[in-house]
Amino acid sequence: MSGLPCGWARATLGEIATFEMGQAPAGSASNFDGIGTIFVKAGEFGALYPVIREWTTEPKKFARDGDVLICVVGATSGKLNLGIDCAIGRSVAAIRPISGISQKSIYYQLLPRVELLRANSTGSAQGVISQADLAKLDVLLPPRIEQTRIVEKLESLLADLDAGVAELKAAQRKLARYRQSLLKAAVEGALTAEWREANVPQETGAQLLQRILRERRARFEQKHGPKKKYKEPATPDTSQLPALPEGWVWASLDQIVTESSYGTSEKCGYEAGGTPVLRIPNVGSGTLDLRDMKFSQAALQLDDDNALAVGDVLVIRTNGSIGLVGRAAVVTKPLPAPHYFASYLLRLRCVEVTCTHIWIQTLLCSPAGRSWLEQRAASSAGQHNVSLSTLLTMAIPLPPLAEQHQILTQLDTALSACKAQENAVTHALKQAAAQRRNLLRAAFAGELVPQDPADEPASVLLARICAKRVQEGKAVRKSIKRSGAST
Repeated sequence: MSGLPCGWARATLGEIATFEMGQAPAGSASNFDGIGTIFVKAGEFGALYPVIREWTTEPKKFARDGDVLICVVGATSGKLNLGIDCAIGRSVAAIRPISGISQKSIYYQLLPRVELLRANSTGSAQGVISQADLAKLDVLLPPRIEQTRIVEKLESLLADLDAGVAELKAAQRKLARYRQSLLKAAVEGALTAEWREANVPQETGAQLLQRILRERRARFEQKHGPKKKYKEPATPDTSQLPALPEGWVWASLDQIVTESSYGTSEKCGYEAGGTPVLRIPNVGSGTLDLRDMKFSQAALQLDDDNALAVGDVLVIRTNGSIGLVGRAAVVTKPLPAPHYFASYLLRLRCVEVTCTHIWIQTLLCSPAGRSWLEQRAASSAGQHNVSLSTLLTMAIPLPPLAEQHQILTQLDTALSACKAQENAVTHALKQAAAQRRNLLRAAFAGELVPQDPADEPASVLLARICAKRVQEGKAVRKSIKRSGAST
């Protein structure tokens, strides 16, 4: 017992608790109408208690109020909840403390070990925590009365911490809304309303568009010559579009993009030496992230047409998360080597790259751009997809080039300040998480409340539990023996 606080003992979870492993009832017996017994699976685990939304008329295994529920199968294995009276599915087990052992003492002691439980889970496709895994977990056992004192003190401190975390998360949400309001004001012209009153650009948005269209045609003819007919880009349908600020004009994405393409479907891996291939993890919010690179060993022919260049916009076209579809990043500086991009990305190359490529990226992440993308993203087999042909029909509000510069300058300043505040909040949340871990550690290192020598030592409680379980085992064996003799 060296190193233990006064009166404490070591035990295994199997010595101080029993276990009820869940079992799934027939699917036909489940309902969402409140008929039968509350049914809890891993998907119903909430912040502290399960979320009640399903019932079953054929319950197989039961948890009780006072148990500790643990996910034992899948990606959430190791996650904990406090128990309620309910039926439990195969992804859930109930840890049932023996009399004299505090439910919350077990819950709070296991909380810091969730990641370890998950890492040590077994199974081919999904992690599985077995009853034997649970039973052999080492736990520290304070005296019975001290368990109550620890939980009361811990919950008081955690309540204060949780209140602070709630305020930080509210600030996060407020900053996210502010970010979206900035983007909305930028693409609608509200951000530069005062600037327009004091400035008259030499070139209007309509004139800029005509210059882009002339350059677009000239590039095509220079590349293909007379052998290939030039196809006019699609014009936007403006019948349902709002009025724009003075000097702005509606254009289609097709009109201001000179080249567009899908990426390569060649396999890539982390083995260096091939051609770098940009993927979804490399498409950050606005800029490229080159830290997690994969490479293709195929003999890809990279030339000026398909190698990424400054001004190119990479757009995520397909993903299981609708929120990622349409996210874009801009190549803002020369890449250290020729790069290609994967097939689930699209590449847009603008005619005017002074700042219009940044303007396109801004539009795609604005509330109006997100709404347009989500309305048109096709969904199949859990994947959302926006095709290149669909994306090119997107209507773009095109300000004069001078105003684009002004918008992006003001937006960058405001978003940088917003980002600094977001980083500060994120840092504070990490500190709160570390403080939570420290509180849990201190609680079960005997540092949170003083020990009382008058408390019954945990070793006595443990011996009493052991003796009771021995007596119960003898009673069960006698019952089985009598039953066998009578037959």
